[in-house]
Amino acid sequence: MSFTGFPVAALDFYDDLEMDNSKSFWEAHRDVYKDAVEAPMKALVAALDPEFGTAKVFRPYRDVRFAKDKTPYKTHQGAFVSAGPATGWYVEISARGTRVGAGFYEAGGPHLAAIREAMADDKTGQALDRLLKRLEKGGFEIGGDQLKTSPRGYAADHPRIHLLRHKQLFVGRSYGFEADAINAGLVDRVRADWQALRPLVSWLRAVD
Repeated sequence: MSFTGFPVAALDFYDDLEMDNSKSFWEAHRDVYKDAVEAPMKALVAALDPEFGTAKVFRPYRDVRFAKDKTPYKTHQGAFVSAGPATGWYVEISARGTRVGAGFYEAGGPHLAAIREAMADDKTGQALDRLLKRLEKGGFEIGGDQLKTSPRGYAADHPRIHLLRHKQLFVGRSYGFEADAINAGLVDRVRADWQALRPLVSWLRAVD
C-alpha cells in the first residue's frame, strides 16, 4: 500500500475519541482507526523506511497501571524510528493534525551523564548549540523535560546550562491539519524535516 494521505476521518476520529475515550466508542469505531489512522501511518513510515530505517508504529492503548488518568486509549498515533537508545525520529497524527520531530526522549543515569559531558565540552557542546540555533531559526521548536536547577556537578553560570538542564531533548514542528499536512505530499515534508534533523540524531548517536 502506497501512502496517499490521511483522510479527514482520522482527524474526526481523534476529535471524537477525546470526547468519549471509552471501550464502547473504540469498539464501535475500530474499523475507522484501522482504515483511516493505522493503515496510512504504516504506509507513511514504509515510504521512509529505505532512507531512515524501520519504524515502530505504537499501539493505541495507554499503559494506565501507574497513571492517575485511567482513560484507555491514546489520543494520537505515533511512529518512531530508532537510531540508538531512546533516540531517533518521530511522526504523529492527532486531532490537531500532524507533527514531526527527532531527539532523545529518555536516558538512564550513565547515558544522560555522557550526553551532559558532551554538552559541557567546548567542541561538541558548541557544535550542538550552533546546530539547535540553526534548526530553531529554520522554524523548529526545541523541547523536552528540563531540570529547574543546575544538574549536579555543573555551575549555574555554565555557558551551556540551557542545554545541560535537559533530561530529554527533541526538536520538531507541527504541520496542523490543512490539506498539505495530511495529503500524499506529507511523506515529502516528513522526509525533508527528518533529513534536516539528521545532524541532531548523529550528534546523539556519537555520544552512545
